[in-house]
Amino acid sequence: MARGQLRIYLGAAPGVGKTVAMLDEAHRRVERGTDLVVGYIEPHDRPYTLSLVDGLEVLPPRVVDHRGTQLLELDTAALIARRPQVALVDEMAHTNAPGSKHEKRWQDVDELLDAGIDVLSTVNIQHLESLNDVARAITGVRQRETVPDQVVRRAEQIELVDMTPEALRRRMSHGNIYRADKVDAALANYFRVGNLAALREIALLWLADRVDEAMERYRAAQGIDRQWPTRERVVVALTGGGESETLLRRGARIATRSAGGDLIACHVRSADGLAVDDPAAIERLRRLTTDLGGEFHDVSGHDVASAILDHARGANATQIVVGVSRRTRWQAVLRPSIASEVADRSGEIDVHLVSHENSRVGRRRRRVGALPRSRVLAGWGFATLGLSLMTTLLIGSNEPQALSLDLLLYLALTVACALVGGIWPALFCAVAGSIAVNWFFTDPVGTLSISDPPNALALLVFVLVAVGVSSVVNVAARRAEQAQAAQRESSALAALSRDLLAQPQPLPVLLDKATTALGMHSALIASPSPGRNGLTIIATNRPGTEVGDFLPEDQDWAVDTTLDDGAHLLLDGPPIAAENQRLVGAYAAHALILLAREEQSRAAKHAAGLARDNAARTTLLAAVSHDLRTPLSSIKAGVSMLRQTSVALPEADRAELLESVEDSADRLDALIGNLLDLSRLETGMVKPHTHEIDLLDAVHATVRTTSAPARVDVALDHDLPAVIADLGLLDRVVANVVENALRHSAGADVRITASRIIDTVQLRVSDQGPGVDDADKERIFAAFQRAGDAPQGDGLGLGLAVARGLMTVMNGTLIPEDTPGGGLTMVLELPLAETSPR
Repeated sequence: MARGQLRIYLGAAPGVGKTVAMLDEAHRRVERGTDLVVGYIEPHDRPYTLSLVDGLEVLPPRVVDHRGTQLLELDTAALIARRPQVALVDEMAHTNAPGSKHEKRWQDVDELLDAGIDVLSTVNIQHLESLNDVARAITGVRQRETVPDQVVRRAEQIELVDMTPEALRRRMSHGNIYRADKVDAALANYFRVGNLAALREIALLWLADRVDEAMERYRAAQGIDRQWPTRERVVVALTGGGESETLLRRGARIATRSAGGDLIACHVRSADGLAVDDPAAIERLRRLTTDLGGEFHDVSGHDVASAILDHARGANATQIVVGVSRRTRWQAVLRPSIASEVADRSGEIDVHLVSHENSRVGRRRRRVGALPRSRVLAGWGFATLGLSLMTTLLIGSNEPQALSLDLLLYLALTVACALVGGIWPALFCAVAGSIAVNWFFTDPVGTLSISDPPNALALLVFVLVAVGVSSVVNVAARRAEQAQAAQRESSALAALSRDLLAQPQPLPVLLDKATTALGMHSALIASPSPGRNGLTIIATNRPGTEVGDFLPEDQDWAVDTTLDDGAHLLLDGPPIAAENQRLVGAYAAHALILLAREEQSRAAKHAAGLARDNAARTTLLAAVSHDLRTPLSSIKAGVSMLRQTSVALPEADRAELLESVEDSADRLDALIGNLLDLSRLETGMVKPHTHEIDLLDAVHATVRTTSAPARVDVALDHDLPAVIADLGLLDRVVANVVENALRHSAGADVRITASRIIDTVQLRVSDQGPGVDDADKERIFAAFQRAGDAPQGDGLGLGLAVARGLMTVMNGTLIPEDTPGGGLTMVLELPLAETSPR
């Protein structure tokens, strides 16, 4: 059975007309004879929408009873049993009532499609999962009902129902979207012109991307290679040199000249993977591309011009930006530049040649894989000694040698020189060998003239072959050196990446790896010190230095690499070898990424802290609105009644009113005291004044001030040793813990015991209430947290949070434990006084 097709009506905001457009399409299909059923429509109390349902077959909704409320949902099973050709299902992002087969309505739609039923549905752009946070940042409203992007992307048709912000606000003002009592609030908040314009732009851009994807699929299916300039796509060819930033910025300006233009940066590296640009420079270009709103692609190819053109055609680019060649005119004559090759072979793609400060200054030389100086010197010595020895041996031989054999022997010597010392010793050996053969072994001997023309040709061929072979051997030797260096670098970087991922503090590990790999004494990362000529250490492995130390600006370093954020990677040791410069760049790139990650982590923690503070303030305001009002209302009512002179109250009633006023005042005093204590704890303003305290007297004094001292059984030994604590703070801790136990002990008594444990004294406050699950034992110490589903008016949940905070500043602990037989025991542990017997 073929899967059904999905058509989605996409809107930028509620009220643009998605459901109306869907119902209009339903009437058109019914007129054409299509078997169509309305599965579910969200009417939103809009008469015009309801009028469009007339004349269509409507499936009765499924009624779900949830907590005494009748909820209407799509009856998926009945719709599948009816099996129409097309079904209408409104509000695809809707969350189904508890107990439904599927959690979300889009899952019901998916089931209908699997049953072979075509579906028409609606969704707003802010309900897409990938755009939910963007819409929240714009409107300030979090959409809890979302649809996965891939569900909407799979739709065979997506139709945008568009409306200008002004027209939508007029529709709102006329009462066509919300009821009259909600119009003013909606227009002043969610339906502001700026919000609607931003949501509309997001919807248009999102749908444009989907259209672009569909066009690319069509071009690929039809085998269409030529460019379709549906929008400006600018590819910027980058070399990694200093001119790359200039090219990127020029490309960005070209892309922004047309609405919806795309910027694509393309860096081409050698396909053999050996010639590598500075990783730090590539990372800077990647970050700049992101800042300019573009995409960065790192591609490889043997032919740079072909790689650029292939990438541009694959991206359906309309323009290519490439820098004017570094080659001088003479170099360009010998070999065409990459820019000219791209321009000649670009076809329908426009090419911009951008001048820069490095234009025509000569080709950038790369000493990639250069042989060490020691090997070059050894090659010269080998050539000189080898020529002398070879010539002496051949002259001393009694048997006359054929010229061909002499040439082969000198050719072998030339190849050996190339292997040992590179191209220049080999060229010297070839030329000097040809002269030696001409002088000593070619008639007439002892002169540079040659009597036999074939011998002259043989010597010429020898020189050419020797030069060619030595060049090939030299390149192979350099490539071998380069490959070994690349292998060493890749192994070092692979080990570095592996170690960094496993470390919670990766910066010190990075410095240790850099020190070892580069043969340095130490390494540091430092940032500029505001107002001072110097640097402040961020990370270091240098003996005698710590994070936060100041470094003078005039200090010398073997390596001082400036990162993009202004920080410096500093290496102390011998001068860095030329072949290790790329490795330094790689370590600098890693350091930049780690610094950025730490900055993001700090920002995330700060944001999380702000979110927690905001949630705490919200909770506090919600709780205070009731918990402050209740005792204040009781006090006001009692005092008002007592002040009335027209009513003669019996003495018992007056006493009861006074007691009620006093109890409410006590509750209010305790609440404000806890709020003040929590505020002082969070700001670090609590400074304990600790001294020796007799725990027995302190506990008895505190219990007498609780709400029900008769229900508290203080079972403390008279020989209990003294503890170190602040008497005032300890009184608050014990009072809060005991009051919490009395509140949750279900009318049973609360028992207080104590015992000495090594160098501490444990005070245990036990109740026989319902207890607390292990998973919630730490959560009860959070501010504004009440155990279970405690109702409003049962306290703000500050008592235990304040108690633990006060215990911490007194160097004590507060730990919850289960009471044997049921209930909760709070264990207060305090340090033993020094005068107590050990």
